[in-house]
Amino acid sequence: MIREILPHELDGLLKLYMQLHGNPFPEDTEALRVLWQRIIGDPAHHIIVAIEEGKIISSCVCVIIPNLTHGQQSYAFIENVITDEAFRGRGLATACLDYAREIARGENCYKMMLLTGSKEESTHRFYQRAGYNANDKTAYIQWL
Repeated sequence: MIREILPHELDGLLKLYMQLHGNPFPEDTEALRVLWQRIIGDPAHHIIVAIEEGKIISSCVCVIIPNLTHGQQSYAFIENVITDEAFRGRGLATACLDYAREIARGENCYKMMLLTGSKEESTHRFYQRAGYNANDKTAYIQWL
């Protein structure tokens, strides 16, 4: 089942995120809960999940960003694309990205974009098969 995350599913998402860049499971603090409520309460912030047997096994984030160019059409930014290692190769991340595309279309976005730090050719092929290209833009990052 592909859908948006429910407020009570934070722990399941954080467990999945442990496979994303070796993130540790964060301590359950008031600051974490406030951040979660901020994210969940933001209508422009969509966390899409694939659920199997009650467990989050794949996810991506889609943030809709208002824009003053391109006829004042918003654009969508995709982040934190991840599938549990035990469930990879089944099209789950693609399904999450497809769901994000439908959200972006519903918000009248003119484009979607994402960045990957992966140097793996298989990751690049995955994003290309999902409809993204690396030819139209050049990404630069300044770490803070």
